[in-house]
This record gives sequence, structure tokens and C-alpha cells, in this order.
Amino acid sequence: MEAFMAVLPVILYILAIVLLVILIILGFRLIETVDRANVILSDIEKKSKSLNGFFSVIDMLTDTVSFISDNVVDGIVSGISKLFRGKGKKNRKEIEEDE
Repeated sequence: MEAFMAVLPVILYILAIVLLVILIILGFRLIETVDRANVILSDIEKKSKSLNGFFSVIDMLTDTVSFISDNVVDGIVSGISKLFRGKGKKNRKEIEEDE
């Protein structure tokens, strides 16, 4: 029993040292992985900034197309409403003249 009490702390210290070494190795690998991720993210950021001009041109183009299509639709709707409204006014005028 006394031998077990003398060996047990030694085994625990050895296991603690092994665990500490493993954690240090994992820490270094984690640091390397984070560094690689930072490089990739900075590269993506540079590439996305270079595309900002392209996206702004596309945005301006879509705004222009939307404005033109809105004006065309408004013109068509107003033309159709004038046709139907015009007939109604003529009928009312004719009715008023008949009275």
C-alpha cells in the first residue's frame, strides 16, 4: 500500500506533464490555423473591395431600369384610364345635354 502511495503521485505528475505538452502543441496549431484564416480573410476583403465599383455600376443600372419601367407602366396605366374615363365623361355630357 505504501508503494502504491509513493507511485501514484509520480504517475499523476507524468500524466499532467503529458497533458500540458499536448495542450501546448494544440495551442501552437490553433495559432497557426488562426493566422492562416486571417490571411484568407484579408485576401477576401481586398477582393471584395475591388468589386465595389462593379457592384455600384450594377446598382445604378438597375435603378435606372426600374425608373424607366415605372415611367412606362405609369404612362400605359394613365393612357388606359383616360380611355375609360373619356367614355364615361362623354356619356355624362350627352345625358346632361339631353335633359
